[in-house]
Amino acid sequence: MGHLIELNGRRALVTGGGRGIGRSIALALAKAGADVAVAARSQAELESVANEIQASGRRGVCLVLDLMSRQAIGPGIKRAAEELGGLDILVNNAGGTIHDGPPLNPLDHDPQAFEDNLLLNLIQAFYTTRAALPYMIKQKWGRIINIGSCGGDHHGMGPVAYATAKHGLVGFTRSMAYAVAPHGININVISAGLTESRALDWEQMARWYNLATVDEVRKKVVDKTALKRVLDPDEYGPVAVLLASDQGAAITGQVIGVDAGYLV
Repeated sequence: MGHLIELNGRRALVTGGGRGIGRSIALALAKAGADVAVAARSQAELESVANEIQASGRRGVCLVLDLMSRQAIGPGIKRAAEELGGLDILVNNAGGTIHDGPPLNPLDHDPQAFEDNLLLNLIQAFYTTRAALPYMIKQKWGRIINIGSCGGDHHGMGPVAYATAKHGLVGFTRSMAYAVAPHGININVISAGLTESRALDWEQMARWYNLATVDEVRKKVVDKTALKRVLDPDEYGPVAVLLASDQGAAITGQVIGVDAGYLV
């Protein structure tokens, strides 16, 4: 029996696809039948994911790309589309926190770090989307999935610059939903919760919240979730597959929380 939701013949690009949530989404898309390019800065990690995609019977392409470089993004998207033979699905997963001070003390923030957070978590998603849209518009079909954060749904979650960027990603997505809908393109946000990955720095969070131990900060944030737990990266893949599929055709401009019920 095949998958209930299939992406056979679709071509996808996942940024930040070398590890964590991006890797899991890339593998889930491939398992559902898509050929997948993964983009990031670490070639070794990308090659590992591409090999896993190939092992699942789909084409895997690794694309070494610095998404902090505006000039590199357009040519990178073009190369991915050329290697895949087109582009149907874009997952803007690349992001993270560039540490710039305590989360609620903006006077201590470094202005350059603030701008770098905006570039990494918001502006580069504009550039990747802009570069991918011509391929989707031409074929009158496309899916764009932006990976947001519960820090973009609630104040006080993470540094000010990071939360600002993730709030902006929601606004960008909702605005773009109207702009691209006439072309058969859907765009949504998966709002990610606390997830066990290399990006989750418990010691840094303890310092932010002035707590003595990692156990204390872990309890503090986990207690804010309805499910009382931290997520696994593999829990995002099925949601991404739905949003990338024909079955998700009625879903656009939405923020889908995959966050264990954070502050629900």
